[in-house]
Amino acid sequence: MSVDLATVKRVARLARLAVTEEEAERMTGELNGILGFVEQLSEVNVEGIEPMTSVTPMQMKKRADIVNDGDKADDIVANAPLTDRNYFLVPKVVE
Repeated sequence: MSVDLATVKRVARLARLAVTEEEAERMTGELNGILGFVEQLSEVNVEGIEPMTSVTPMQMKKRADIVNDGDKADDIVANAPLTDRNYFLVPKVVE
């Protein structure tokens, strides 16, 4: 896969980046180099290889999946002007 100057300018515009003509030409070469490395990686046979999360074998740390309120309700409403039993009180805006 190859990236041309028009593609670089289009991606820069979509990313809302101001790119000069000179920068776009330089980026074209850089992006083509990056894509070349990615193509080389796709040639590696990884069939039967287990995905890794680290270079050393270890289990991922997992937390218990427990639903709770976080014991933060008092802290959350502490700066609110009006509250009632940990709920925000706001003026009525729709009748």
